[in-house]
Amino acid sequence: MECHVVIYNISQDAEQVEEATWAVTALHNQIESFSGPKLFILVSTVMTWASSKPLDPNDPELPFTDEIFWSRRAHPSFQQHIDLEKRVVKIGKSNRALLSTYVVASGLQYGMGEHIFHHFFKKSWLGQDRRISVFGDGQNIVPTIHICDLARVLWNVIEHQPQPYYLLAVDSSNNRMEEIVKAIASALGPAKIQKRPFEEIYLIKDMSAMEIDFLQVNLRMEAVHIKKLFSISWLSEFGLVDNVELVVEEYRQNRGLLPLRLCVLGPPAVGKSTVSRRICERYKLHHIRLKDAVSEAVAQLVKEQLKVLKDKLMSNPCRNQGFVLDDFPSTYEEAKELFSGETVALLPAFVLCLDASDSFLRERVISLPERLVQELDYEPEHFLRRLAAYRESSAEEESVLNYFVELDIPPLHLSNQRLNHAAKIFDTVGPPRTYGPDSQEVEEEERRKAEEELRREAEQRAKEEQTEEEEARSRATRWKDWTQSLEAERQQEEQQLEEQTVLMRGYLMEHVMPTLTRGLLECCRTQPPNPVEFLAEFLFKNNPFDYPK
Repeated sequence: MECHVVIYNISQDAEQVEEATWAVTALHNQIESFSGPKLFILVSTVMTWASSKPLDPNDPELPFTDEIFWSRRAHPSFQQHIDLEKRVVKIGKSNRALLSTYVVASGLQYGMGEHIFHHFFKKSWLGQDRRISVFGDGQNIVPTIHICDLARVLWNVIEHQPQPYYLLAVDSSNNRMEEIVKAIASALGPAKIQKRPFEEIYLIKDMSAMEIDFLQVNLRMEAVHIKKLFSISWLSEFGLVDNVELVVEEYRQNRGLLPLRLCVLGPPAVGKSTVSRRICERYKLHHIRLKDAVSEAVAQLVKEQLKVLKDKLMSNPCRNQGFVLDDFPSTYEEAKELFSGETVALLPAFVLCLDASDSFLRERVISLPERLVQELDYEPEHFLRRLAAYRESSAEEESVLNYFVELDIPPLHLSNQRLNHAAKIFDTVGPPRTYGPDSQEVEEEERRKAEEELRREAEQRAKEEQTEEEEARSRATRWKDWTQSLEAERQQEEQQLEEQTVLMRGYLMEHVMPTLTRGLLECCRTQPPNPVEFLAEFLFKNNPFDYPK
């Protein structure tokens, strides 16, 4: 091995234990061939302390420290981890000049996208639950450390190679599980929690048995060695709860869960709500609408509605996933008022302006059901008045579109009167910035696709059967028509043949048969040696050219 520093992290993946065991053993076996000193650091987990007995039953506030690491007792599921810790320590004592070994027992790691606490971040961000679940009583103390602070600890171990070979890497928080979940829910979700029996955590499909064990840990710990030996510039010394805003921002950035903000504008009846709904369905955004009919005379009411709308835009769901503002703001002043103060950071990244000709819009309104006309206030007089007002405001120098242009947010103009803008919008906005479907949603989607496929196959079979039946009926009809036509032709031919036969028979009976019969009788009577020649001479002699007509 050419590396001078080897780090193995077994704190989050039990499968790394076997490989780390092989690596440190291989290093030890090749120690005589080293060209220089090497350093092996094992990043382990505080779960090797999880079954330790309290230091003082009368003083539950007394923390475990790395100064008494020899008294630690591992959680039953982490026996392999503690065995490897002991092996690493033992190997390091054999020849410290050539191979130094350290064990860094890490608290539950958070930050930069999340791992152990990801379930709570995801549930809060999605906003589908009114309360975020805390499994159990939530009073267990969870030793934690930010992943960047853990990296700083490891860097200091490499730089200083301290005398103690076993170090705890935990922050100073000692937060309880309930406090952690509540902080996440407040910063990212509904701000409310609910306690549920711990057994229900096993119903979560995406949570491994190892992660469930982590969330049950109950240890008050203090990292004495790293505080004494190192001068660390902590990113999150006092834990996740005190630095939750920083951690939430890291979570959003690292997982690409950045909010999409759009504003859809256009004249009445152009299809803004339809387009907005399609965008919301694709990107899982929140559809924000302000009722069209607001009395302009009641200025205070408008201000109140703007305040309510501002609060809505500032809510966690809109800050997490984003939103689509449907047909608001409608004026320059409304836009300026809406995106001021705290909400200036919530300016839409995309402004979509739908448009169509007045004649097209009038035809579209006329074709709407009466119920929708009443609901949308699209009676002819009101609609034409609103359309004229929109055209007039759009032509002003300080229009709502100019507001966004001034802020370098050029509107995307969509004037296709077929109102089929989805492909162009999706291409402009880009891919969704949300979680992909979970296992349950995947199953439901697969089931829906299977049902859809079965439905299509059934429809195809029914269509094919109908086509076959129609073709069979058509063939039967054509066969019937053909046989009838053939029979008619045959009867006609027979009739014509019969008519011709009667004429020919009459002709023969009248002009040929009398003479021919006499000739035959005479031939039979005389019995000449050459009957044909005899008959010919007889007919020639008895030619009835003067036969009475």
